Amino acid sequence: MKKVQLGQSDLQVTPICLGTMTFGEQVNEADSHAILDRALERGVNFLDTAEMYAVPPRAETYQATEKIIGNWLEKTPGARQQLVLATKVAGPSRGMPWIRGGSPNLSGADIIAACEGSLQRLKTDVIDLYQIHWPVRNVPNFGQMYFDPSKDRSDLSSIHEQLQALQSLVQAGKVRAIGLSNESSYGVHEFVRLAEQYGLPRVATVQNVYCLVNRCLENGLDETMHRLGVSLLAYSPLAFGLLTGKYDAGGISGPDAPAQGRIARYESVRKQRWGRPEALAAARRYNALALANGLTPAQMALAFCYTKWQVASTIIGVTSVAQLDQDLDAWGTTLAPELLQQIDAIRWEMRDPAV
Repeated sequence: MKKVQLGQSDLQVTPICLGTMTFGEQVNEADSHAILDRALERGVNFLDTAEMYAVPPRAETYQATEKIIGNWLEKTPGARQQLVLATKVAGPSRGMPWIRGGSPNLSGADIIAACEGSLQRLKTDVIDLYQIHWPVRNVPNFGQMYFDPSKDRSDLSSIHEQLQALQSLVQAGKVRAIGLSNESSYGVHEFVRLAEQYGLPRVATVQNVYCLVNRCLENGLDETMHRLGVSLLAYSPLAFGLLTGKYDAGGISGPDAPAQGRIARYESVRKQRWGRPEALAAARRYNALALANGLTPAQMALAFCYTKWQVASTIIGVTSVAQLDQDLDAWGTTLAPELLQQIDAIRWEMRDPAV
């Protein structure tokens, strides 16, 4: 895998990134370390985590993933020098009182304190890519479809304040580059505009959902990122397992659902965008199309992300070494133009049900 540059930063990463939100919930520490060992062995140099992880988020597993990674880095000589390490500061923690007491804000001081905590848990001196996990301002995301200006608040930290805090971390040598996550076109434009106006750090990346059942990024955010030189880190390429085919027969709940499937296992996930009947219906169509073309559903879904011009690096989340190998082995799969046309035809009919 040829390495790619993230935005206008000096970070060079593999086009596949190992996501780690399963570590500490679905995957215990020993198995997490085995997955990390295998990823490094197979040449993956990009690792993404977050202070909020594991997922689904709960107080008992808050910050667990970073600790697991820190322990692995400590016991694995040379690993830190080979890796581009990314993590995220949680946005406003409404509904999660274990994060900053459930504050609706993310101040500059909060960002700095969170970064210090991540550095300690990861047992490293520097974070290569430090990202804001979701916006402070009122933004429709995580399954919300519409912007509602009546929810705007003037008492929350501004993008300028957030950039100033990130600048202090960069100047202190604790962060090399910065990024966003779950962002909108407006947010990307404003972060870049203010950075250029005031000489503040320029965002290198946006980490947003992108998969066959959620291609909303192609409704304009892709143009924004392309023209501003910001790279996409695509998360949930397999739509929490919907695009593996595991739910096709038994559904996402009930006695026939796969017991270890993330959507089937966690009610909180089923209540989100991935649990919508429309998302499963669309996934079944894509999965059937893959099989009709001699591919596994996961191969086609991953190849879709791996080969799209919009994507700099695709974040894969796994629960075993075997899953990791399968996802990495899909690299190099190409989708014929006729197959891509059929994929687009399904999207035209069913749109983006996991928005």
